[in-house]
Amino acid sequence: MSKTDDKGKVGVRQIRRLADDGRPIVAVTAYDALMARLADQCGVDLILVGDSLGMTMLGYETTIPVTLRDVLHHTAAVKRGVSRAMVVADMPFLTYQISPEQALRNAGRFLQEAGADAVKLEGGERMAGTIQRLVECGIPVLGHIGILPQSVMAEGGYRVQGRTPEAAAQLRRDAVAVQEAGAFALVVEGLPVDLSAEITASLDIPTIGIGAGPHCDGQIQVLHDILGLFEDFVPRHTKRYAAVADEVRRALAAYRDEVRAGSFPAEEHSFR
Repeated sequence: MSKTDDKGKVGVRQIRRLADDGRPIVAVTAYDALMARLADQCGVDLILVGDSLGMTMLGYETTIPVTLRDVLHHTAAVKRGVSRAMVVADMPFLTYQISPEQALRNAGRFLQEAGADAVKLEGGERMAGTIQRLVECGIPVLGHIGILPQSVMAEGGYRVQGRTPEAAAQLRRDAVAVQEAGAFALVVEGLPVDLSAEITASLDIPTIGIGAGPHCDGQIQVLHDILGLFEDFVPRHTKRYAAVADEVRRALAAYRDEVRAGSFPAEEHSFR
């Protein structure tokens, strides 16, 4: 058994070692203790408590309304369900963009109050100073470039990034800036396959792709997407491995029918 196959707690060093050993990093986005526990039991390396909870859990149309309190609450829940995987909290919109000191205060809350192992924030060159400040204070940072969900209003929607020479050059600079600022890994979202492969090869830190092709050092998907729980739309980058929403409806319909028919609860479900 190699060091990367053991059951010990996953941290920054283990994530880097996985990439160095050529073993793809397996990451999912989850939001509660039960789902986090199931992912942890299956050997997932990293669980991101994403601000996508705004859409999957809270019913918002974007991630913009998600608050610091929301992600703190869900991060603490995920942490309670995990014994091995690294837990990363996604810093919500306007909790780190105002200044490095604001980012430091809020990132510290994720570690102190919710038990997160690291935080994630969006942005490349323009966020390098903030990343550096957090890392200097001992807060591990997962970077994020490409499609930036918190910038969806400015971008006018979710669009693949880096399709022009100028945009590709900027993403290369962003990746290097995030690495030099001290991030331990980099999420690469919505990039053409060849560009994400080039960025991955150029960096010393691991890349974790979502909609960026197979050449990253790992992959991350939203748990509700791959389980078929979130049905509003199916992103192209997602593969559904189950149709759990259908099973939930089947079970609830059976429960409804038995209650209405008077066949549940039966004798075996009752006390004397």
